[in-house]
Amino acid sequence: MYAQEVKSTGQGIKSLEEMEPDERAFQEKINADIKIEPKEWMPEGYRKTLVRQISQHAHSEIVGQLPEGNWISRAPTLDRKAILLAKVQDEAGHGLYLYCAAETLGVSRDQMTEQLLSGKAKYSSIFNYPTLSWADIGAIGWLVDGAAIMNQVPLQRCSYGPYSRAMIRVCKEESFHQRQGYDIMMKLCAGTIEQKEMAQDALNRWWQPSLMMFGPPDGDSVHSAQSMAWGIKQNTNDELRQKFVDETVPQAEYIGLTAPDPDLIWNDEKKGYDFGELNWDEFYEVLKGNGPCNKERLGARQKAWTDGEWFRDGLMAHAKKREARKMAAE
Repeated sequence: MYAQEVKSTGQGIKSLEEMEPDERAFQEKINADIKIEPKEWMPEGYRKTLVRQISQHAHSEIVGQLPEGNWISRAPTLDRKAILLAKVQDEAGHGLYLYCAAETLGVSRDQMTEQLLSGKAKYSSIFNYPTLSWADIGAIGWLVDGAAIMNQVPLQRCSYGPYSRAMIRVCKEESFHQRQGYDIMMKLCAGTIEQKEMAQDALNRWWQPSLMMFGPPDGDSVHSAQSMAWGIKQNTNDELRQKFVDETVPQAEYIGLTAPDPDLIWNDEKKGYDFGELNWDEFYEVLKGNGPCNKERLGARQKAWTDGEWFRDGLMAHAKKREARKMAAE
C-alpha cells in the first residue's frame, strides 16, 4: 500500500511529496517491492518498528516452548513424544533466526534478552495460558500455530530483507506444527467420548486467545497503518482474523467440534463468518502481566538465564584465551 493511499485513511502517514529526499527514495523502493537491506539508509522509525516487532517475535518463539515443553515427558506414545520434541526444538531455532535478523538492525542479543527478562519487551499473550491436558497440545498446534502461519506467511513479503528471508523456513516448519496439532485433535475426536470432550474443552479455552493473537481491532491498533505503509505488514489485524475464522471453523466441524461462539454464523453476502465480540479486557490484562501464567513464564526464562551463567562465562573465557593465543602468534 502506497504512502499516499494510507494517508487518506486519516492515520497521519506522510505522502511522498511531504518526505525528505532520502525518505522519499526509501519509500519509492518499498512501493516498487524492492527489499531494504541492513546497510541501506532507513528512517529511524522503520528501524525501531522492526526491532520491536522482530525481537518480540523472537521472544514469542522462545517463551512459546514452555507451554508444550512440560508435556514432552507425558506424551501418550513414543511417536508423539518424538514429534513434540522436534516441534519444541524448531521453536528454539525460530527464535535464533529472528534474533539474528534483529541484530542486523544494530541491536545486540544481550540487549534483547535483557528487555525480555526485565519485562520491558513483550511476547505473544497466547503463551501466558496453561496447558491443562494433552488436548491442549493439539489445540496449540492447530489453533495457535495456525494463527501464527496466518500472520507469518505475509511476512515473507516483508520489505526488510533479513526478516523476509528468515520467515521462509519458519513458515515451512510452522505448517508442520499446525498439521501435527490438528492430527492430535482428529485422533481424540475419533476416540472415546471422554477424549472428544477433552478436545472440545481445549478448543473452548483456546479459541478466543487464538483470535486475539492477531492484535487489537484495526481502529485500536497503534502501529498497523504505518507498518503497512512501510511494507512490514501486508494485511490488517481484522483481515487476518477473519481469514483465520473462515478457514478454521470448517476444520472444527469436519472432526465434530464446535467453535465456542453462539454468535458465529455464515454470512452469504461477505462469503465469510460473522462472529462475536472478543474479550479485549482480558487481552489487555494479559499484556499487562496479569494473565494466568505470566509470572511463571517469565520466571522460567529468568531461571534459565541464571542457570546458564556458568556456561556463558566458560565460552567467554575460552574466546579470550583463543584471542590471546592468536595475538601472541602474530
